Amino acid sequence: MWLAFRGLDFENIKISLAKANYLWVLAAMVFGLLAYWFRAIRWNLLLEPMGYQISNSNSLWTISFGYLMNLTIPRSGELARSTALYGVEKVPVDKSFGTIILERVVDLVCMLGFLALTLVFKYKAILSFYDFVTNQKDKKEKFIPNFFEKFMMKLGVQDFDAFYFYLKISFVVVAFLAVIGLFIYKREKLIEFAKGIFHGLTSIFKLKQKVKFIVLSVAIWVSYYFAAYLVCFALPETSHFTFADGFFVIVVGTLGMMVPASGGIGAFHFAMKIGIGALFFSYGKTFEEGAAIGLSYAFISHTMQLVIMAVMGFISIPMLAKARNEVVKSNNFQNV
Repeated sequence: MWLAFRGLDFENIKISLAKANYLWVLAAMVFGLLAYWFRAIRWNLLLEPMGYQISNSNSLWTISFGYLMNLTIPRSGELARSTALYGVEKVPVDKSFGTIILERVVDLVCMLGFLALTLVFKYKAILSFYDFVTNQKDKKEKFIPNFFEKFMMKLGVQDFDAFYFYLKISFVVVAFLAVIGLFIYKREKLIEFAKGIFHGLTSIFKLKQKVKFIVLSVAIWVSYYFAAYLVCFALPETSHFTFADGFFVIVVGTLGMMVPASGGIGAFHFAMKIGIGALFFSYGKTFEEGAAIGLSYAFISHTMQLVIMAVMGFISIPMLAKARNEVVKSNNFQNV
């Protein structure tokens, strides 16, 4: 967030937000919710080849619960989603987790499709942005150490580029040793878990409704596209954006959301600042003007996504609890 707002005037952003037409945001929310429903149905198709037929409603609420968990700990939602599904449908966590990884691969392919469209229709914007970044390389910013860096300077650290490089290497080594230690002590369980994930990953080759899966995958990303593009019409400064500009916006926004931050907070804002700044620059306007509008767009779009995640997520808690109680009652009845 600090990187996103560095050097920008908050007053201009407040004025831009005040002028926004939020009816377009409501329209965008409809597509955001549609993406949830399409994703729920598609997940059912991936579980079907392994012999699990879950209800679309339970699929929807477990997905919603997973997104809610992502707002707390980055990437925790995938495991929370699998665990929640086991509670209501008794699908093994390892197998459902494998299908979630598969979903991410499919989504990556879809995102690359939008990236290809962006390269075809908005190559001038990409080139303009590249020229802007190249020109900025010669402008060296004054180094202002933060609290941690001041403390490390007292300990004798001067070259922070090298310091941060070796710090990252240390984290990688520690993580690698932790994985090896975990494998040694939990070898059998990890192997079984890996086998379940493999079954989930290979379910795509056994799909019974391949065409429906492809249609739903396209529908999910078309919904994402309109959820991102329609927000552009909420701001007067971006209301002239074309369909091709929409490709650019969704690619930049998706890249921002892929950064492991809780709900994409900060990362999404920074990405949209850079992305819309680049679009403005390609239109012959200043990058700074576009960056400010990009943050206004990010505030509106990201807040919309947070509202959907929070509302759907909190609704999912009692819905999943109810479904789980029904499973418990059914098991007790069978035992009797």
